Amino acid sequence: MRSINLPRSCFLLLALLTAVARGQDAPPPSPYAGSEVCGTCHTDIATAFAKTAHHLADGKDRKRGFDGKACESCHGPGAKHAGSADPADIRNPGKLGAAAIDKICLACHVNQPTQTGRLQSSHAKDLVACTTCHTIHATGTEVLVVRKTEAINKQCEGCHLTVAAQFQQPFHHKLPEGAMSCVDCHNPHGSMKQGMMQSFGANEPGCLHCHGDKRGPFPFEHGPVRFEGCSTCHAAHGSANPRMLDRPQVQQLCLECHANLPVNMTGTLGVVPPAFHDLRSPRFQNCTVCHQKIHGSYVDRNLLK
Repeated sequence: MRSINLPRSCFLLLALLTAVARGQDAPPPSPYAGSEVCGTCHTDIATAFAKTAHHLADGKDRKRGFDGKACESCHGPGAKHAGSADPADIRNPGKLGAAAIDKICLACHVNQPTQTGRLQSSHAKDLVACTTCHTIHATGTEVLVVRKTEAINKQCEGCHLTVAAQFQQPFHHKLPEGAMSCVDCHNPHGSMKQGMMQSFGANEPGCLHCHGDKRGPFPFEHGPVRFEGCSTCHAAHGSANPRMLDRPQVQQLCLECHANLPVNMTGTLGVVPPAFHDLRSPRFQNCTVCHQKIHGSYVDRNLLK
């Protein structure tokens, strides 16, 4: 005898009619229709959704009660909508505010050991919804989040226009050339609180991820590298100056710290150049000619070598 594959809704209806025929009290109707019923009308979306990781909820998410109801885990109970076909009878996350969308996503992703469970990021603070960057229903070859370097950069530039302009300066990280992407340095789900090292420093590799020779630890450290970071001297995205420095000349940059303070302030900041450094002479106008280990030295207190 050949088996016939019927939709889940047919089995529910058959069970209901059988119960009535036997004189039993009919069970209360379920507010959920199930993913199979959703796919009857939304065929294209169901086909694309089957390629995403969220599709696993249909067969494995028994803990939250979404087994076989992956669509309704985000859109809410859909039995009423399945009967009326009225868009007003189903929740559309695309028409909700950022806070409401995030609440839906975090119903599953909150407190996870992955980055998706974090709420301290600047994106969350500025009410950037999860769906601004993540495509829940797969489109083309991209599933949930874009993977290609060019696509990632283009997505970030959609909001960060000022940063995108900085990469057009003569000296910049090779992001416009496609050699790196924004997420190589920035963690979009990381914390905005520097004190939370597990979610800030540990997940924000930043400059030292590539420039490991500047990491140290050094017996003789340059204070700004230790306490202020690379951005004290360098423009992280792009600059009109060589080596992406904040000033056109090395001398101007160094003297911002290594110079006498105003009269109304006591003491000096850093180390004042000795008297024989006649800064009018070209030989003393490029500090790194002598102080070559400007980030830190293993052998010399004055960072000479």
